[in-house]
Amino acid sequence: MKITYSIIAPIYNEIDNLPELYRRVKKVMDSSGEPWELLLVDDGSTDGSTEGIRELAQKDKTVRPIIFARNFGHQVAITAGWDYARGDAIIIIDADLQDPPETILELAKKWKEGYEVVYAVRGEREGESWFKKFTAAMFYRLIYSITDVKIPVDTGDFRLMDRKVVNVLKQMKERHRFPRGMSAWVGFKQIGVKYKRAARVAGVTKYPFSKMLNILDSLQRAFPSLPFQ
Repeated sequence: MKITYSIIAPIYNEIDNLPELYRRVKKVMDSSGEPWELLLVDDGSTDGSTEGIRELAQKDKTVRPIIFARNFGHQVAITAGWDYARGDAIIIIDADLQDPPETILELAKKWKEGYEVVYAVRGEREGESWFKKFTAAMFYRLIYSITDVKIPVDTGDFRLMDRKVVNVLKQMKERHRFPRGMSAWVGFKQIGVKYKRAARVAGVTKYPFSKMLNILDSLQRAFPSLPFQ
């Protein structure tokens, strides 16, 4: 069967979020009336998420587990999802449900209008401290200012990409991966869709400010030939 949508969700210690993630993604994607798959990429979880993913896959064949032997990091989990995705449109979404699965249909609408990368733009942010909001805003604006890769401000990895975009990204051999930068760099017809970022359903953030700084280092390593201002 030809798959229309592949949803990639990196998982690292998200056992409390898994059932709700699956329930909401299934409800949204079944309403589309088109074939879909959910790729749950377990990035070396130690809280029972691995077993939870396998149980979901046994109950529902639209769930495809990708299990890492250890923690490799969020960016590597995303690119592993690219390798296994079979859909015409590939969506990256966080497992903590701060990226509402319901927004996927809005991204898909723009894709059907002819856009090849549809990125979600964070408008309101629920459940985040002023410090988190401030550092996040500074982080994205710093990226924008230091490189010629024009990554849209206030965006994360939550996006839909056409199959041909993902095929190009898979050919890029950078060891230090930065998917949102890579998808901006390759071009194609792109547009943003605003959404309300929800509070985390359960667990703690996997992206403290220190890890965000590590992404900056990955960006510099991924694009060493580009001029940094």
